[in-house]
Amino acid sequence: MHTQSNPAKPVLVTVASGKTGRRVAARLTAAGEPVRAVSRSTPIRFDWEDQSTWHPALQGARAAYLCFVPDLGFRGAAETVGAFARLAVNLGVNRLVLLSGRGEEGALAGEQAVRASGAEVTVIRASWFNQNFHEDFLLDSVRAGEIALPAGDAAEPFVDADDIAEVAVAALTGDGHAGEVYEVTGPRLLTFHDVAKELGQALGREIRYVPQTSEQYAAVLTEYGLPLDLLELFARILDGRNASLTDGVRRVLGREPRDFADYARNTAASGAWDRSL
Repeated sequence: MHTQSNPAKPVLVTVASGKTGRRVAARLTAAGEPVRAVSRSTPIRFDWEDQSTWHPALQGARAAYLCFVPDLGFRGAAETVGAFARLAVNLGVNRLVLLSGRGEEGALAGEQAVRASGAEVTVIRASWFNQNFHEDFLLDSVRAGEIALPAGDAAEPFVDADDIAEVAVAALTGDGHAGEVYEVTGPRLLTFHDVAKELGQALGREIRYVPQTSEQYAAVLTEYGLPLDLLELFARILDGRNASLTDGVRRVLGREPRDFADYARNTAASGAWDRSL
């Protein structure tokens, strides 16, 4: 059931080329919802760092999915998303669904900045995505058989990006989600040693997890051209603070979240981790 006054108006999906954005856009389209999926390379260009792109993206939309890159907890993010949310409300976009970071104190300021806009806001807090292992910087590591991270023995409730997207679509299109904070996790806690074992079983070859020091991993981030802020983020969220399960997926979708083992099997079968690629 839709509460938006004009369902013919599109739902804006920011960073529509990203892991969650493209899944949100695809699910909205499959449900028959008009979608305006935007990124730096779409005809209606959208760039968080270029405020001149915001108005055309928001104009005429009825709701928006906000995914801030590189991370909502990074310096300056709260000011940026707050300004965007205020513009959205001024343009009549009153329903905002914000992807946030579970266990990230820095992201709380971004959440508050969006709420302060006066919009109907739903916050989805997530930590490590399953898809980080094949749609992000860990793809080459899995192909090479060695995952190196500064994660120690921390346990994480790895969550599937498809579950995040389904929760977001429910909040964008359905009733009863305004003001809610949904912490979403998978159904199990896994260390990175556990993850390596699961990936190895799915692939039929050994995958090792090699704990890294901060200094070692800083060199890796530099090699891949990734912001060193990620190192600070990993140090904060991989300290055991997220080593608990939540019922966010069940509350919204009425089912259990997807399991990492299923993700690993399906992704291995797709060939994404083939070493010949």
